[in-house]
Amino acid sequence: MMMIDKNNILIHEFMGLEVEIAKSTCRNLIGKKGRIVNETRNTIEIEGKGKTKIIPKRSSTFRFYLPGGESVDVEGRLVEYNPEDRPKRLMKYVKKVG
Repeated sequence: MMMIDKNNILIHEFMGLEVEIAKSTCRNLIGKKGRIVNETRNTIEIEGKGKTKIIPKRSSTFRFYLPGGESVDVEGRLVEYNPEDRPKRLMKYVKKVG
């Protein structure tokens, strides 16, 4: 398995990553932080401060904190696929991110 970085984030597994909502049309979500505990086609569920929050992908930009210490912002609409389908659908864009 390749190491996750800003160039391959679109095709990588999100579960367990730390994330912050950088932008959202739902202003009350901006700045929410946590660890990703579930993902569906349209949402990402994060757990932080003992609570879970379901975040819609389409209306949000996510700031992923990667294991290597860097962070990368990803528009939710770009990853609006089932987690298991995302790698094969987005592989052609991997080199263009970053």
